[in-house]
Order: sequence, then structure tokens, then C-alpha cells
Amino acid sequence: MELKAEITTRAERRRTVRRLFTGAAIAGLAAAAAIAVPLLTGTEQPAYAVAENADGTINVQLNEFRDADKLEQDLKEMKVTADITYLKPGKSCRADRGKIIGGGSPEEWEGSASDRAVRLLPQGGITIDPRHVGDGRTLVMAFTEKRGQAPRTEKPEVKWQFSAYVVEGQVKPCVVVDDPLWGDAGGSGRPPAGS
Repeated sequence: MELKAEITTRAERRRTVRRLFTGAAIAGLAAAAAIAVPLLTGTEQPAYAVAENADGTINVQLNEFRDADKLEQDLKEMKVTADITYLKPGKSCRADRGKIIGGGSPEEWEGSASDRAVRLLPQGGITIDPRHVGDGRTLVMAFTEKRGQAPRTEKPEVKWQFSAYVVEGQVKPCVVVDDPLWGDAGGSGRPPAGS
């Protein structure tokens, strides 16, 4: 009888140890999945949001100054060729990037495609009107983050300067230079938490 009781006790201990080991293994796998899934699927806020309006215009809301190439591609899919540059405070692109539509004088600018292609939104972000960009032209936009941002909150507001114009034909790459007009003009929006 003692032998039978000893065998039963040992078998129960093995089952308990096996259950604990199996439970620990499952918990370990669950923890690994909890870490791996966000890394693979991405839980960070997108750098921007793009929405097409009923009238054909496009709203762009910036959350962070990153992913300019992806934003350019998204706009291209919406029939807008764009060249987007994010710049550090006090910097701009050299002015010789191509033939600017309406760029000869203030009179030429008024009502030109460059003047009408982009509008700043009151709540931050921009609205692009593709009808004023057209084929064979590129909407060139530069966003420059300003220092002295508001303290980080759930939706921090970041001040930025913005320039936009339409170039006919080829656009030269941005050559970054010191901005002699730094701080004179600009917009504000809600870029970013991490820029």
C-alpha cells in the first residue's frame, strides 16, 4: 500500500511541476507577443494625416517633422507632385530651386498658381488645391520648426515657418543655408512630439 501511495504522490508532483512549467512557458510567450506585436505593427502616432475634401482639395495635418518622402508619395497618388523639406530652426533652402510660377514680382505672385496652391488652416496644417499645381509642375514646400515650443502635452503645439510655391519643370534639390529672414513669418500647427 505504501508503494502505491508513493507512486501516486510522485505522479501528482510531476503533473504540478509540468503544469507550472507549461504555465510559465505560456506566460513567457504572451509577454514576448505583447512586446513583439507593437514593434511589428507600429503603435506610434503617424507623422501626418492626409484627407481629400469633396471639392478635390487635400488637407495635410502634420504631427511630426518626419517621413517627407512618404508624404510626397501619398500626395503623388492624389495627383500632386510635391517636394517637401523639413528644416532645422534658422535654416532655409537656397532660392534657386527652379522656375517659380508667379515668382518675378509681388504683382506676378498675386493670384498666381503659387499664391493659390496652398492655404494654411486655422487649426494647423495646410490645404492643397491640386488644380493650381497641374501637370509638369511641382509643389515645393519647406517647413522650418521654431524654437521655444510650448511644453510637451498630450497634443503639443509647435510653431513653424512655412513656404510653398509651384515650380515649372525640374526642381533642384534643397541646399540648406542660414535663413536671413528667420522669425519674420510663418504659421503654427501641431507638429510634433518628436521632432
